[in-house]
Amino acid sequence: MSAELHYQTIAELSARLGRGELTSVALTQAVLARTSAVEPRVGAFNSRDEADALRQAEASDARRAAGQALGSLDGIPIGLKDVIAVRDQLLTASSRMLANFVSPYDATVTQRLKSAGAVLWGRLNLDEFAMGSSTENSATQPTANPWDLSCVPGGSSGGSAAALAAGEAIATLGSDTGGSIRQPSSLCGVVCLKPTYGLVSRYGLIAFASSLDQIGPFTRTVEDAALMLQAIAGHDERDSTSFKTEIPDYRAALTNKRGPWKLGIPKEYFGEGLDPEVGAAVEQAIAYYREQGCEIVEVSLPHTEYCLDAYYVIATAEASSNLARYDGIRYGHRSRQASDVVDLYFQSRAEGFGEEVKRRIILGTYVLSSGYYDAYYLRAQKVRTLIRQDFLSAYQQVDALITPTSPTPAFRRGAKADPLALYLCDIYTIGVNLAGLPAISLPCGFSSAGLPIGLQLIGQPFAEAELLAIAAAYERGHDWHQRHPQL
Repeated sequence: MSAELHYQTIAELSARLGRGELTSVALTQAVLARTSAVEPRVGAFNSRDEADALRQAEASDARRAAGQALGSLDGIPIGLKDVIAVRDQLLTASSRMLANFVSPYDATVTQRLKSAGAVLWGRLNLDEFAMGSSTENSATQPTANPWDLSCVPGGSSGGSAAALAAGEAIATLGSDTGGSIRQPSSLCGVVCLKPTYGLVSRYGLIAFASSLDQIGPFTRTVEDAALMLQAIAGHDERDSTSFKTEIPDYRAALTNKRGPWKLGIPKEYFGEGLDPEVGAAVEQAIAYYREQGCEIVEVSLPHTEYCLDAYYVIATAEASSNLARYDGIRYGHRSRQASDVVDLYFQSRAEGFGEEVKRRIILGTYVLSSGYYDAYYLRAQKVRTLIRQDFLSAYQQVDALITPTSPTPAFRRGAKADPLALYLCDIYTIGVNLAGLPAISLPCGFSSAGLPIGLQLIGQPFAEAELLAIAAAYERGHDWHQRHPQL
């Protein structure tokens, strides 16, 4: 039985736990055994505490025995990206800057998962400070794609996607600033949801770009994504950008909302740079929706060509501001080579940050500097408004949009040494963050090399229930989500 537990869904395992067919301890032991077997090859974790996971599982079993189960996530092992604070655990952002930092508090999403009874399991690898698209920028180790260990899992939440795909957790959390949940989800063949900006609290998330960052779940199925979102969504007074809105029953919406829907195909997302196999898989998904009675129409997002430029001005500017706090004085890495206080600041940051983080800090500082603010940052914010208006205009015609998630399947480690080549991996995802919209990625096929391909659905603001229902309609007709890598 334990051999296949690590690939079952939250919904399946929760039902078995509820019927008494399974204990959380047995489930957690199965996940721990699986992790011990494959982690040396995958490298998804920065740190993990097996004894603590088993203690949480024992507490879950005790609650169930007393008739006090906390819901669908009670007793389910869930991994967290190493930028989400868990009290008394390491919080490193995969950086030398925070190599030994222990969080003194829980993030809001952490508190909510604990309240739901989840077994919080391990700290998952990422591109340093969430800056990257391949998890090659981690200061700890590169993470491998479970479908092909010579390939990257995507990024920046590569550890979260790879751990789930490899059966090292039943679900995971990541963060998405420009595609950091959706792109690795596509490359690793799992489901993920990037919520509307403000739906999930950012309190306790190490900041990269505060107006773009959003926490979201990686799961095996759309139903599991709904269960995870139910647990973590909702207003939080500790996050000034948290939005007060009613939280519907996302799981019920999967069956209550049946369509057919009017779906838009942005013509700008199907041009140069799209891998032919990815394009063909997405076209087949579009054909499936058409067969189910959905109306498919072409729409235009005319400012798409400016998304990459605007994003890398805004995101780096905010990163420069957010990362100024790492000064070698208050907390984080402190250089032992400094000769005075000023030198301490320079040396600590030079030693603590990796090359990609330095590159973005320098660029962000430049676009915010005197004489350049209006020319770059202010102009990028104006373009951002136009990009959001493009999406909102499209939603006057359609219920949601269908696009590829990533322009290519997973690529080999080291194949994109040029930073710009890596930046282009997020070409279909960054517009969603600039506009603050929800989006979901789910498997829609495989390349001829056996690598997963992802389908992206982009929804209207705070319309996650509808978006999940549209995704579930596709998933019900296919078995891509039931396929797993052979490790």
